Amino acid sequence: MARTSADRVRVAVFISGAGTNMAGLLYASRLAGAPYEIALVASNCADASGLELAALEGVETFVHPHQGHSREAQDTAMERAATDAGAEIIVLAGYMRILSPEFVRRWEGRILNIHPSLLPRYKGLDTFARAIDAGDSHAGSSVHLVTPDLDAGPVLAQVRVAIAEHDTPETLAARVKLAEHQLYPRALADFIASRAGAPTA
Repeated sequence: MARTSADRVRVAVFISGAGTNMAGLLYASRLAGAPYEIALVASNCADASGLELAALEGVETFVHPHQGHSREAQDTAMERAATDAGAEIIVLAGYMRILSPEFVRRWEGRILNIHPSLLPRYKGLDTFARAIDAGDSHAGSSVHLVTPDLDAGPVLAQVRVAIAEHDTPETLAARVKLAEHQLYPRALADFIASRAGAPTA
């Protein structure tokens, strides 16, 4: 049975840049049977181009530049926007700020992030260079729940991407990004279904 807009879970997406994963989530949310809708796209960067796409598509946007604010003050502003939008889940999609432990605890089990490695390998930065330097056969991306420890929450879904012999971090990143656009909407939908104990469509 297809879901109606009335029973879709409202999601806030936090971004810092182009928001390509946000776009993937947004357009997937408009397919028949999608269990969620994007209620808000919020950013810590006023020039994040993903905000323009969200506004073009009629999604509410919010900006609170982080410069000059403590992490707690930044989190308070972002959280208030998400709450005011009626969000039940927060999705991080290239949000380049570390959330405070207090924020994470308040939203425990309701914040998702996507990380460009096959966790638990290569937490943190420079994941593609590290995978290439290690001689790995595959890189990839992981969707995980956010916990106070960086990139350490339970993994919900992963996608593997083969590493070519002459790959650079940039060429590998471009292919992983394509895979992420397939992974994140599916992982979010499956997560919502698991919380509801019901099928996604």
